[in-house]
Amino acid sequence: MYNEILKDLPCLIHPGNLKTLVQRWLEEDTPNFDYGGLVVGEKEEKAILLCKSPGVLAGIPFFDAVFSELGCSVTWCVSEGNFISAVSQPYVQTAVVMGKARNILLGERVALNCITRASGIATIARRLTEKVQKEGWHGEIAGTRKTTPGFRMVEKYALLVGGISQHRYDLSSMVMLKDNHIWSAGNITQAVHKARKACGFSMKIEVECQTIEEALEAASAGCDIVMLDNMKPQELHPAARQLKSEFAQIVVEASGGVTEENVTEYMGPHVDVISLSLVTQGYQCLDFSLKVLGANSRSSILHAQPE
Repeated sequence: MYNEILKDLPCLIHPGNLKTLVQRWLEEDTPNFDYGGLVVGEKEEKAILLCKSPGVLAGIPFFDAVFSELGCSVTWCVSEGNFISAVSQPYVQTAVVMGKARNILLGERVALNCITRASGIATIARRLTEKVQKEGWHGEIAGTRKTTPGFRMVEKYALLVGGISQHRYDLSSMVMLKDNHIWSAGNITQAVHKARKACGFSMKIEVECQTIEEALEAASAGCDIVMLDNMKPQELHPAARQLKSEFAQIVVEASGGVTEENVTEYMGPHVDVISLSLVTQGYQCLDFSLKVLGANSRSSILHAQPE
């Protein structure tokens, strides 16, 4: 399923939203005079994107959009979602950017910020996907809403490139009733019933639960998903089993305390989803750089690099 949708993932991105996002990024980086642009001028140049650390390439639509906004063109040597093995050699040629010198440099940092971060997220997401496949687990790993303000589209997109789920995109995507909602509403049942009156049949309701008693109340009230929050694996699996035995249709999510190292301990026959924030908060960026080939001393960079 993952390979089937990978090539079509860019279709998720609304062109108008992407253009607005890119314009904001560029304005943030150059709010007034472009002093470096004065130095290099508008002569046509070629620059190559070099990947200098191993990982999964992600973020091509955002990289392309930045340079398209600046009248530059990008030709890719590596496809979205492919693993780049920058180990046996110091760098791998990943793309070629053509355009006016000042425009290439106007977009350089903004585009690199997108590709380095998206690829870092996709790389850890791919490792998690491989753990799921190795364990033969039926469920899904999902990234949370703990994303960088103004950068959520890139980070959520990168999760999908890496092969894991994005959970809800925003507050309007699904009803999630957390502890603060419950305390303010009075109890779980009242909160679920009130939410259902507003969202109707077309939206799912999830309730964050700390105990099996809370989980059973949430399921009885009519929620669709129960999050068993901050439970150790030895507590989680018996609770999930009991919940499924009484409410077979309920989706059980495990969350809290999950790391890349212990994620397999949370996988089980009665757990359907494992959510974790490390994929958008604790990832390591891939190392990319963009080099203009105007200087003769750099012409050898292109030699012997994979196409």
